[in-house]
Amino acid sequence: MRNMQDIKHIFRAYDIRGIYGKDMSPEIMLNIGKGLARFMKENDRKRALVGADIRITSPTLCSALISGLTSGGIPVTSVGVASFGTTLFAGWQKHYDVIAYITASHLPPEWNGLKLYYMEGQGFPEEDLMKIRDYVLSGELPELNWDGVGDMDLLDYSREYVDYLASRFPLQRVMKVVVDCGSGSMSLVVRDVFNAVGINAEFMFCEADGHFPYRPSEPTPESLTALIERVKTTGADFGVAFDGDGDRGVIVDDSGRVLSADPVGIILGLDLLRKKKGLILANVESSMAIEKVLIPAGAEVKRIKVGHTFLTLEAKEHGAILGIERSGHMIIPEIYLFDDAMIIPLRLAKFLSEQDKKLSELVDDIPSFPKHTTNFECPDNVKFGLISHLQEKFSKEYEKVNTLDGVRVDLENGWGLIRASNTSPVVRVTVEADSEEHLKELVGYFENEYSRALKAVTKH
Repeated sequence: MRNMQDIKHIFRAYDIRGIYGKDMSPEIMLNIGKGLARFMKENDRKRALVGADIRITSPTLCSALISGLTSGGIPVTSVGVASFGTTLFAGWQKHYDVIAYITASHLPPEWNGLKLYYMEGQGFPEEDLMKIRDYVLSGELPELNWDGVGDMDLLDYSREYVDYLASRFPLQRVMKVVVDCGSGSMSLVVRDVFNAVGINAEFMFCEADGHFPYRPSEPTPESLTALIERVKTTGADFGVAFDGDGDRGVIVDDSGRVLSADPVGIILGLDLLRKKKGLILANVESSMAIEKVLIPAGAEVKRIKVGHTFLTLEAKEHGAILGIERSGHMIIPEIYLFDDAMIIPLRLAKFLSEQDKKLSELVDDIPSFPKHTTNFECPDNVKFGLISHLQEKFSKEYEKVNTLDGVRVDLENGWGLIRASNTSPVVRVTVEADSEEHLKELVGYFENEYSRALKAVTKH
């Protein structure tokens, strides 16, 4: 049996993931299931719902996870291979204490792992994932007799999911949308959803295939050339590309421009604020355009830590109407709390069906600021000390300093963020400014401050 200490690194801040056959296997997932069972029992969580994405290894790992949970005395319901949204929706609607989804999200096909959520879709915080890690690494896992094994049953909740979404997004006119699933899990349900809503959709790469044969599971401007061309040649209102499990979607406007999460979030925020003023969440990496556009429209903007888990946790705690994650995760809690990417094109289509303007025109109305990110390799045993050093230094020197996640300094002509990655030996320096000239100045300044801090914390 493999030494469990060898796989400590697969337990990350937001999920569990590794390369199948190297640091992920049915045996490891069985023990994770047992560790989760112990955690659930110690925290009075009684029932689990389990689903899996379309990766080749997902059914095997799903079976192993269920075996671990049931052997630990937890009754399990399985939705089998299903989209992320369908799985989370079923867990929420049927009031399961824990929802587990086998996936490696946007990573290449040889990767796989596990995401864990509570009933309403709040992601497990890092401290809960680390408790499960400690149970697995210590080997202190539940072993029960035959009469203590949990039950297992099956559930198909895709029809209820489709009906719910169709009822929430009435269109004023027919919208044409090109959909690129990248062969991922959204392929399992996207046709039914878009047809039920009444969108005139053209589907690309929407046959589920865990090898991701047409493009990588990570949608990037470089991997979306086919979608961009199709949007332009068909005169579509917009296009959308989903990642491997369907918790992120990238929008392409009618001119073929790939949009970041910031302008999409701002447009959806303006739509939501027409009905109800309220709190909008954005992580510390998101553009200052969010404040400049949404605060005058009636929003309160709260900056939060990077990571999709914080979107759901903060939205639940503070009653936010929208959450925007720079990486593309987005939530609209009036629909539901979890980051199902399906709702982004649906809400956008609904909003555009009520407008005279094209999406590209709405985007052009949003101020755009030049931005630059540099990744510096920095050892794990150094990076957080470096950040602490800069937090103390900048707090003494500047008035507007945010130390929630790394250290962000807001200035009159822009801002700079120096932040340590939670998952790799990297420190990122991100700068946004009101002009290219100021951007160049601020990039030079903050990168120099990073270098000086690195020397300061490593000189001994």
